[in-house]
Amino acid sequence: MPMTDVQPQVARALDLYPLIKQEGNEINRRRELTQPLVAALKDGQFFRMLQPRSVGGMEMKPSDFSRVTEALAAADGSVAWVVCQGNGCSMSAAYLDPKVAKAMFGPVDGILAWGPPGAPFEAEPVPGGYCISGTWRFASGSQNAVWLGAHMKVKGRKEVRTMLFPKSSVQYIDIWHTLGLRGTASNEYVIKDLFVPEDHTMLRDQAPDRREQGPLYRFTSGQLYSAGFAGVGLGLARGMIDAFLDLPATKVSRGAGKPLRENNVVQSQLAQCEAKWHSARAFLHNTLDENYDYVARHGEMTERQAAMMRLASTWAIQQSRDVASTMFHCAGSMAVFEDQPFERRLRDINTVAQQSQGRQLHYESVGQIMFGMPPENQF
Repeated sequence: MPMTDVQPQVARALDLYPLIKQEGNEINRRRELTQPLVAALKDGQFFRMLQPRSVGGMEMKPSDFSRVTEALAAADGSVAWVVCQGNGCSMSAAYLDPKVAKAMFGPVDGILAWGPPGAPFEAEPVPGGYCISGTWRFASGSQNAVWLGAHMKVKGRKEVRTMLFPKSSVQYIDIWHTLGLRGTASNEYVIKDLFVPEDHTMLRDQAPDRREQGPLYRFTSGQLYSAGFAGVGLGLARGMIDAFLDLPATKVSRGAGKPLRENNVVQSQLAQCEAKWHSARAFLHNTLDENYDYVARHGEMTERQAAMMRLASTWAIQQSRDVASTMFHCAGSMAVFEDQPFERRLRDINTVAQQSQGRQLHYESVGQIMFGMPPENQF
């Protein structure tokens, strides 16, 4: 589409391409984002997209958020993943006392990271707050953060609270030696007997603690993760298609009698990949916009709408993996070299698809809801 029609934050993402390309090998080597890139992301407000306007955020609609993560992932998957994760965490600002939210998220360095829920640790209620201990991992982007979080059952209560505390309170353990998304620094952190004040805790994504009334905060942070990570998958697949199209017109695979572009099988596979990519993207964006418009009018989405959002996100990730794999194999043996724009994208998209947002189990849950049955698994 014409550049005049590009969403402004997407345009800012495109402007970062030269810097992301410059820093890409160092990100992969260091297994974290480089400081020049982190500074550029902060300056470009990329960690404020899902924050409330009351703390200086954008309250961006979900489909636009997905477009931004897609644009970043077309350049580098780790950059997009870290931005998506940081924004999902930043939705906490909508569930905290306004003064606490502004103190945490008002500064340009006010970035929060956390590991997923489900760890078997309980928070001990004490006067004025909670005492916590435990170990969490998969804290993507934690090297950029000044705050960390932990989702914990509260001892003696039937509730799970999210505890927020300074990053300086924890011990880090470097575990992130992975196939793909190497630059996300999704490491482990350990807490021992830490006091967390009551006003630095919240019932995440739950109405009793919700302070913001905009339609964005009728979506859960998990739903916005799914939208953003689906954008990451789509961006990686788009980058793979575009890199394939940039190959020299005269490229001939070993043993072939004519250039790749004249191979009928390759022509067919390229066209089908383009169709898969556009259809998955359209399904995702249409679902996100339909749900956003419904929530703006009615206040809450239905269970079926939530299921369709899950389906569209998972489908986008799975289709993106298929597209990327096909394009990688079409590119031939040269695609396996690190100096080519294919192998890192292949590693990254397979790592995206292995994460919870892309798991095949979601199809079963959506099918159960379509049949009017309760889902057996968390979706």
